[in-house]
Amino acid sequence: MNETWWYLTRATGIVATALAVASLVLGLFFSARNTGPKRTPAWWLDLHNYLGGLALVFTGAHVVASVLDPASGIGVVQALVPGTADAASWAVTWGVLATYTFGIAVFTSWPKRRFSRRVWRWLHVTSVAGVALAGVHAYQLGSDAATAIFKAALVFGAAFGTYALALRLISAAARRTGR
Repeated sequence: MNETWWYLTRATGIVATALAVASLVLGLFFSARNTGPKRTPAWWLDLHNYLGGLALVFTGAHVVASVLDPASGIGVVQALVPGTADAASWAVTWGVLATYTFGIAVFTSWPKRRFSRRVWRWLHVTSVAGVALAGVHAYQLGSDAATAIFKAALVFGAAFGTYALALRLISAAARRTGR
């Protein structure tokens, strides 16, 4: 049995999720203006954009590897249309939706000026839900979901993302009240 596609699917999914969490956290730190004095805001924004783009590339590689794996049962339609997978339909759906949110966040960053600030921010913030959906996808469908290290990584990623989101919300509230 050739397990190459399984390993490739698994590895690209893990790397894509780690990069997405890192990009999310750095983006929230950047928007909360919590980046520290050693680097310029432009450096942090570039790092956030780079990690987000890499997350999308690895997500694309994960999808392609899943489609090319003959044992996965995932075809092009199942990889692109939510709710069409025969097996583990919800888990695959969460992955498809996460992929779309990552794509929206990355591809609306380049023509950012063509959107109103409010529309762009709403589109970009969908990536927060996308990272959460990627975690649910991995938990429901991942072959490592029952392992202690996977559960610890999932909790760590969720905690780190929640911390960054809370910091961002607190920063926004403080700016609104003028404190």
